[in-house]
Amino acid sequence: MRLLHTSDWHLGRAFHRVNMLGAQADFVGHLVATVRERAVDAVVVSGDVYDRAVPPLAAVELFDDTLHRLADLGVPTVMISGNHDSARRLGVGAGLIDRAGIHLRTEPSACGTPVVIPDASGDVAFYGLPYLEPALVKAEFGVEKAGHEAVLAAAMDRVRADLAGRAPGTRSVVLAHAFVTGGEASDSERDITVGGVAAVPAGVFDGVDYAALGHLHGSQTITGRVRYSGSPLPYSFSEADHRKSMWLVDLDAEGTVTAERLDCPVPRELARIRGTLEDLLDDPDLARHEEAWVEATLTDPVRPDDPMARLTERFPHTLSLVFDPERGPDDPDVSYARRLAGRNDREIADDFVAHVRGAGPDEREQTVLQEAFDSVRADSVVREVAP
Repeated sequence: MRLLHTSDWHLGRAFHRVNMLGAQADFVGHLVATVRERAVDAVVVSGDVYDRAVPPLAAVELFDDTLHRLADLGVPTVMISGNHDSARRLGVGAGLIDRAGIHLRTEPSACGTPVVIPDASGDVAFYGLPYLEPALVKAEFGVEKAGHEAVLAAAMDRVRADLAGRAPGTRSVVLAHAFVTGGEASDSERDITVGGVAAVPAGVFDGVDYAALGHLHGSQTITGRVRYSGSPLPYSFSEADHRKSMWLVDLDAEGTVTAERLDCPVPRELARIRGTLEDLLDDPDLARHEEAWVEATLTDPVRPDDPMARLTERFPHTLSLVFDPERGPDDPDVSYARRLAGRNDREIADDFVAHVRGAGPDEREQTVLQEAFDSVRADSVVREVAP
């Protein structure tokens, strides 16, 4: 069976105020053409179909058009909700849409109930594990402590139990939206850290032939059977070095996996350039970036006059301007943002406690702080998806 693995479309998302809907529509056209031209047997979309719980109308219309085009191909499609999606909204009408060969899997309780697609070698069972927010699904999975590894492991136990009851030789594919150990994150993914831990081990997916992952925006191979497709378009300058692609996966009769990486159309290259303003304007080596979307970091010791206007004369698609004067880390003029770079909310809170009273939080206080951050995060998710 030949699968096309994609994820993280983020329909409705902009890139530094640039409307990406046209580029997203171009990607959908590329996806449909690939399905037709490469004789794809099933499409899997591993979450974050939309960029937010209540997407703009234009994004919903593009999604609707996408479903019609995929259904018209007669090729089954399996989709799960991600942490940016509202599972309840994305899943509306799933029962009816199912009849058209578009299988939306947004209910955590259905993790162990696969979409079964036959081919000449037998059945392939597709299990959809939508994004599992630990605080919201721990009761469903009977885990005492809310954490990503615990709820994913419980969900996979259901998958393996169902698979064990199926005919020998049944092959299996799991769609999951999670941060798996060994994956490389970028700036455009929403933090899903719970209890100080975001990642789960790849071994949680043992027992299935292929795990089609979503969440991280870079295409990555964790193991030969566990892969991220990455987002089809860039959504932050941290993705400047990404090669945007999908995985064309062949699953043979024995469940052996071979995968080919297929490039996606990118509307414009990304470039991150750094130096003094005069250097950026004069350096001939930067000519290759003149038509790219540019993030420029200026290192001038004093902020120059009209830097954006001057930059856009040479780089008309400059979207981000960062000031980072070359100073020592102990310089009192180093910006607050620079001092906090690379630190998470818990670490910032710990530093604040240490600054205020001269000593950082003890173990009990660290637990209280972490529980507070986790509670706020879970509450934010609940409020975002509430009707």
